[in-house]
This record gives sequence, C-alpha cells and structure tokens, in this order.
Amino acid sequence: MSNSRTGRADTGAELSDVPRTAPVETDPVRVVDTPEERVRHPRALIWMIGCAVGIAGVMILSVVAHGTTEGVTEDVRSFNDLLAAILFVPVAVLQGLVSLFAPVAVMIELGVRRLGRQIVESIVAGVLGLLIGVLTTILVSHLGSDELVRGMSVWERGTGYVLTIPEYAVALTAMLTVAGPATRRRTVRISWNLMFAALLIVLITGQVSLPGVIVALLLGRLAGSTVQYVSGTRSERAYGPELVAAVRRAGFVPTSLSRVHALSDHGTDHTAVSAQAVEEGAPDDPAALALGRAGDNRVYALYCDDDVRRDVVVLDGDRQVVGLITRLWRALRLRGIEGRAAISLKAVAERTALLSYAATAAGVRTPRLLGIGEFGDSIALVLEHAAHAVSLRDLPDSDVPDDVLAEAWDQLGRAHAVGLTHRALTQDVLLTHRDPDGSPHVWITGWEQGDIASSPLSRRLDLVQMLTLIGLRVGPRRAVASAVRALPDADIAAIGPLIQTIALPRTTREEVRRAKGLVGELRNALVERLPEASVQPQRISRFSARTVLTATLMIVAIIVVFTTINFDEIAQAVREANPWWVAVAFALAIITWFGAGLTLVAFSPTRVPLARATLTAAAGSFVALAAPAGIGPAALNLRLLTQRGVSMPMAVATVALVQVSQFVVTVLLLVGLAIFTGSGALVELPSPAVLITLAAVALGVVATLLVPPVRRWGMGFIAPRLRQVWPRLAQMLSHPGRLALGMAGNIIMTLGYIVALWCCLAAFGQSLSLVDIALVNLVGNALGALIPTPGGLGGVEGALTAGLSAAGVPATIAFSATILYRLCTYWGRVPLGWVAMRFLERKGDL
Repeated sequence: MSNSRTGRADTGAELSDVPRTAPVETDPVRVVDTPEERVRHPRALIWMIGCAVGIAGVMILSVVAHGTTEGVTEDVRSFNDLLAAILFVPVAVLQGLVSLFAPVAVMIELGVRRLGRQIVESIVAGVLGLLIGVLTTILVSHLGSDELVRGMSVWERGTGYVLTIPEYAVALTAMLTVAGPATRRRTVRISWNLMFAALLIVLITGQVSLPGVIVALLLGRLAGSTVQYVSGTRSERAYGPELVAAVRRAGFVPTSLSRVHALSDHGTDHTAVSAQAVEEGAPDDPAALALGRAGDNRVYALYCDDDVRRDVVVLDGDRQVVGLITRLWRALRLRGIEGRAAISLKAVAERTALLSYAATAAGVRTPRLLGIGEFGDSIALVLEHAAHAVSLRDLPDSDVPDDVLAEAWDQLGRAHAVGLTHRALTQDVLLTHRDPDGSPHVWITGWEQGDIASSPLSRRLDLVQMLTLIGLRVGPRRAVASAVRALPDADIAAIGPLIQTIALPRTTREEVRRAKGLVGELRNALVERLPEASVQPQRISRFSARTVLTATLMIVAIIVVFTTINFDEIAQAVREANPWWVAVAFALAIITWFGAGLTLVAFSPTRVPLARATLTAAAGSFVALAAPAGIGPAALNLRLLTQRGVSMPMAVATVALVQVSQFVVTVLLLVGLAIFTGSGALVELPSPAVLITLAAVALGVVATLLVPPVRRWGMGFIAPRLRQVWPRLAQMLSHPGRLALGMAGNIIMTLGYIVALWCCLAAFGQSLSLVDIALVNLVGNALGALIPTPGGLGGVEGALTAGLSAAGVPATIAFSATILYRLCTYWGRVPLGWVAMRFLERKGDL
C-alpha cells in the first residue's frame, strides 16, 4: 500500500476511503506524544466576557429605550391570534416538553455515549444557571431602579408590572451549553429548537418581556461557559490513532510520529519528554524546536518507510480563537494592515498552504508543504524538514557572520519581489545552516500570518522586523550595515520612521524591552549611515494605549456622573444659595490649580512652564472621575515630568515630595490659623471639631508608640516614603528660594479649598472659624484618600457633612453646603479638566 522510497500513500487510494469517525486500521505505528484529555477552551472565556457585556447592555437599553422595547413586545404580541390559529400543540404541552423531556433526553444521549463527566458538568451548569437566574431576579427587584424594573417586566391587569426573568430558561440554556455542540448532539439540537419556540410563544402571549428573555439566555450562556472554562472541555484534538489517520489523509503512511517538545525563550521545557522517548532518539532538533516556538502549534517528527525525516505541524481549532483575536486586534490597531482574518480552522489551514506555496514558487527557501490532512478538530500539515538547520536564536554569536545576514535579507527580498509579506518575523522563523562548501543557507518559516499582494507599508514593516531581530543578535551598527548593503537607499530612508516597538511581533517586542535603548541605537546608526534619512517616528497606529485610557476615563466619567450624582439635590442647593458666594467659591477652586502648578514648577528638576503645570493640575480634575482621590493628579505630574526627560526615579521622588509638602503645609497652616484666629485655650475651649481631631491625632500617636502591630505598620508606611523623598528634599534645601516658592503654592492651594468651603457656608448664611473649616476639610480629604472610590465619592461628602454638623452647623444646611462645595471643587471643574487634558495630549505633554 505504500511506496518505500517516498513514504507516500499509494495514489490509487481514495481519501474518501478513510472513515471520518474512527481511526484507520493499519500496521502498528510508534507514536510518542503527551495527549491532553481536557483543555480550557478560549472560546468559553470569550463567551463569558461577551455575555457579561451583553447583559449589561440589555439592561441599559431596557432603561434608556423602555418605550422601544415595550413597543417591540407589543408588535410581536399582535400576532397572538394568528399564531393561536396555526399552532396545533397547546402552549402548556410545549412548555412541558421543554422543561421535562428535553433535559432527560440530553442526559440519556450523554449516558449512551458514556460521557459521565459531561453529565455531571451539565447538571452543575443547570443548577448554577438556576441560582444565577434567581439571584439576578432578586437583585433587580430590590436594587434596580424603577425604570430597569419596568423595562424587564410585563403588565398584568390587576397586578401591575411583574418582573419576568425566566429562571428555568437560564438553567436549561446553561445545561445545553455544557452538554455539547448542537452539530454533534441530536437531542441538544432538538432541545435548543424547542426552547426557542417555547420562549417565542410565551413572549408573544405576554408572559415574559423581551429584555427578560434576552437576559435569561445570556445568563444561561454565561453560567454554562463558566463551567466549561473552569472544568475544561473534552479535547477534540487529534491524538494517537486519530493523528495517524490525519497524516494518512495527507497522503503518507507513517511508521513513527514523535512529539517535538518546544522550548521557551529561556530554554525551559514546556512539556516533559519521557525517558523512553529520549532513549529512542526524541527528534527535538533545533529546527523543529524553533518551528514549534514560532507558531505555538504542536510539531511532530514523521518517519515513513523511506526513513526520511519530515515535520508535521498540527493546527488545533481551540488554539485558533486567540490567534484570530490577535490578528483582528493588530489589523484594527495598525494602519496599512489587511483586516481580513481566517475565521475557521480550515480557513487558517488554507491560508497557510497558500502562503507556503506562494513563497516556494517565489524562490524563498522555506519548508515545502507536502500534504494536508484533517481529523476531528485538528488539521495536520506535513512539511519538508530543514535538516541540520539552527534558528537564529540558537546560533552562537560567533556563527553570525555577514554572509548569513546578507542571505537573510536576500530571502526576504525574494518574497517582497512577488508581493508577499511575512508580518511575524522573529528569531525563531529564521533558520540557517551551511553546505559542505561553507556557503550559508537561510530558511524563512512560519508564514501563517503573511499576506499576498501586500501594501508597501506592510513590506516596510517586514524590513523593520528583520532589522530589529538582527540588531538583537549582532548589535544595531552591524544590523544597519547589513541592511544598507542589501537594500536601496530609498528603502532604508523609508523604514527610519517605522522603527517602533508597535511594529514588532510580541516575542521581539519583549526582547527589545529587555534590551533597553535598542530602538534609539538603531535610529542613530541609521542616521550615521544615511544622514539625510528621517527617523522621526511616523504614526502607524490608529490609536494608542493613551487613547484607550482617555476613552475609558470618559466612559467611566459618564457612568459615574449619571449613576452617583443627584441632580435634584444639587439643583435644590444651588437655588437656595447666594449666587455671589457660589461664584467666589468656584473661582477659588480654579485658583487651587495655580497653586498646585506653582508647587510642581518649584520642585521640578527640569524647567516646566507654569502654564503647562497649571493645566496638568486642571487635567487632574478630570482624571479624578475615574481614579481615587490624589492618585490621578500624581500620575499626571509623573507623566509630565517623564515626558520632559526626567528619569523615572527622579520623577517619582519629585511627585512624592510634592505630596509630602502639601501635607506638611496643611498641618502648619492649621497650627497658624489656631494661633492667630483663636482666643486661646486658657480662656475658651476649642470647638468640638478641634477637640475631636486632637483626640484622634493623640490616639494615633499613642497607638503608634505602644501597639507593636500599629508601630510596624506605621514605620512600614512612613520609612519608604522618607527614603524616597529625602534625596530630593536635600537638593531642595540648597535652593531656599525654590523651596519657599513650592510652599507658597501649597499655601495657595490649601487656603483656596478652605476659603471655598467657608464661602459655601456663607452662601447659606452660616459661618464657622477658619480653624474649624480647615479641620473639616483636612479630615474630609483624608477620608477621601482612604476610600478607593473615584474622587473619594461618598467618603468626602459624608465626612464633610458630619464635620460641619459637629462644628455646630444645622444638618440640612451642612448637607447643602457640602453638595455646593463638591459642585464647585469637583463636578464643576470636570469639563474644564477634560479640555485641559485634550490640549496637553495634543501638545505631547501627557
């Protein structure tokens, strides 16, 4: 049946003769492998995330578009009479079939297939779905807004709105999700159809709402996917006899299949090799190891009757989900990258075959694709073995001469000459060996992510990847020199602006991060060779991490505004307040930005314009919507300093010094106000707010000194910060003028907040001493910093209201003054902060 010279199966044998459901019976084949019985499918994780997002989206739409969803439900219900005349089976009977016979039928089929573990998992998923459905109903009914409850309810005469989330549908959906794919389980397919029909009928007859049905289905899918991901799913990959069958379908009759156990970048085994495999000669040669690392696929050494070594690369369906998302993300983020991506496993194999055949036809030295076979959820690609080849990563430094680099550039040029691009050039896809006469040969493998008829930008990105990976091995100067010898000046000049980490594959990008400064050295070396070339980075990404962060902050800000702020309370407080005092309070809140900017300018080790520092403080008001109190402004100050060339340790020390100085100035200001505005403790006791604060401070000091756990915590909190700040503080002590300027900025900022709170009280005809106001403000901000909510929401308001009440202000006025104060110093500054942040981003300061 086989040809002993080639090892190929007899061409007279039809591929259709090989059964699809069982391995091929043939002569014994030696298989060395480590099969995985169960895998955590990335598809389950994606379903979990998608369902969670979908549930939130449906609930939001049920609130925002309640009229529309109610109208859709009414439109569907209008077909009730027509459907009642067509249906022959009563609704009650159909629901009984779904609720009783569908689960039993599914369990019987799984039992017949001897899938006991899947039966248990399906039952667990059903119970989990039922619990999640009941819990969701309770949470929505008790914690949901009136609009949300009405949006997910149906109207019943005499009862009113009734919340309807069909919990049993949640349980059944979860069970069917785990029971298996509908394409392979007949009872699962029938149960899905029956459940959809029953839900449609109860929806039309007005027993459930449209949002309730959708949420139930998503909750069930979420529960089922969670069980699948936690427990793992039965592997559909081809192992052992099934893998042998796939290789036979590719046209080969194997005598031996041995797993290549890929090594990581650091040389550690991903999978342990059995002692028997080592003794019998495990085929873990450098070329096969590199092939496994480059594609993250299973690789096997194939031997047939002719004793010729071939490689088998196995593509598994469950691994393609993450690859698809990665390709789509890269195509979405980078300009000039083809956006189409292979969705199915077969499409991935066809794309790989097309690129492999095209590269071979172009004269590129790459392992030839000899055959393709499929079995189960795997496709086997039989490739020519690159005998005696070593990857560029495994090549000793002394064995990377210029002729090897020239050959690598030549092979890439052959591909580009016919419009092919690789798009994933790493040190593992370049293999090299020498002929007996000493001439070098370079192979390029791993064409899975390549393109045909590619754009000029894609080809230039290939050149950048090649230049960078060579630079990692031989240094930037030799890498640029090899590129100059191989490429025309026009191509060299074109890739200068593209030398960026975003243009590199993930593995190369991680290596570049470890080799600090490599990108800059490559640009400098290129300019030395070609002085007229521009290396100013060109924007090749449609959006950056900063753009994503800004958009996220905006979304969080909108959610925070519309879910936490009470517009009725604010409107009531503003209507009752004196508008002139409100205007003064808002102006003082704006002046605090100037004080914060002045402090940063004074303490900065490099020149920072006062206007930019002030705008950075303003941008902190916007970032405070999504970050805990104090964190957002500190992060922006750190970003501003690093963007102006300040080293990270120095920038961190400067920002820490700014924060410490603010605390010190606040405490000194409290002491000064107590001395100059009070009548003296011997004549009159301080106010209750002052006494409470002094007692709390004294209690903290005593606990720190006498209680060992508190003392250790306090020293662990204070000591690192002192070590971080002291070097920078020592430098500032030698510049008393700048130190005084920084203190002045802190005084302006602190007094601005104190007097703004005093103005908010004055707007309602109340007044307190500045000492009491300062103490209330200090405690409120401290609690805001301790509570990890955006801008200290909740903690600041509660502390300010309680503090003002303790100082003698009526509770209702204290609450109104607090709301007004937060409007002036927090909410009212957000739009201006957003404008400041956008301006600084356009100028490159953030």
